[in-house]
Amino acid sequence: MRRRLGICALLFFRVTLHAISDSDLGSIQFDQKISQLVSRDLVFRDETGKNVSLDSFLDKRPVLLLMGYYKCPMLCNMALNGMVECLQDLRGAGQDRFQLIFVSIDPKETPALAAAKKEIYLKRYGRKNAAEQWHFLTGAQASITALSEQIGFHSVYDPATGQYAHPSGFVVLTPRGRIYRYFFGIQFSAAELDQSLRSASSEKTGSRVKEFILLCFHYAPLKGKYAAIVLAVVRGAGVATLGGLAFILWRGTKRARLTRAGGGGK
Repeated sequence: MRRRLGICALLFFRVTLHAISDSDLGSIQFDQKISQLVSRDLVFRDETGKNVSLDSFLDKRPVLLLMGYYKCPMLCNMALNGMVECLQDLRGAGQDRFQLIFVSIDPKETPALAAAKKEIYLKRYGRKNAAEQWHFLTGAQASITALSEQIGFHSVYDPATGQYAHPSGFVVLTPRGRIYRYFFGIQFSAAELDQSLRSASSEKTGSRVKEFILLCFHYAPLKGKYAAIVLAVVRGAGVATLGGLAFILWRGTKRARLTRAGGGGK
């Protein structure tokens, strides 16, 4: 219970004390640009620091493309965890039917950070030869911006916290680098991913899916004249939840003390 209370408090203070402005929140989107081609000549750095173009990863297999950053304290890890769990559920040829690329949106991050993150997730994935399929990249702001625009990934940097607010999910690219489908959130269906990989392999045209956008700051982009009201409700709910958990913790502690003293739980 104490751990849950601490987590709740952490999330609440992250929202109230370090919230990005409403206008900036409205710009955080993951636009679906189905059939958009990514630029194969965009250059990044791989985990060893070597310059590599996206073209070097586009071959006969589809690509699972994620954007985020390695020092992200929450959502990037949750999305990666969800993806790994989904990939572990793929069976047969599905295990080798893709390449995975994670691109940092922070131009200050280094190949060393990328290498450390890759090592963590290769161990978590636990399948042979995955190192040849998984690529964790860093790059200059120009390349990051270009790729972000091409896949519709819009984030906002918060100088107060040194963190990025960004959407969660990934994109399935065809072997030629064309956007086939978007997966949103932090939990993904292995059956849907398997079907997408099969169709993307044949360079078929995908379709839009229902949007479900999660942000690093734990509430969705807000637009329109009701944004301030919705934010107030979210923050109020955070206070109520925190207060409720505190009361439950206090009551449980009191009951335990009474029980030990022989006074019962009432």
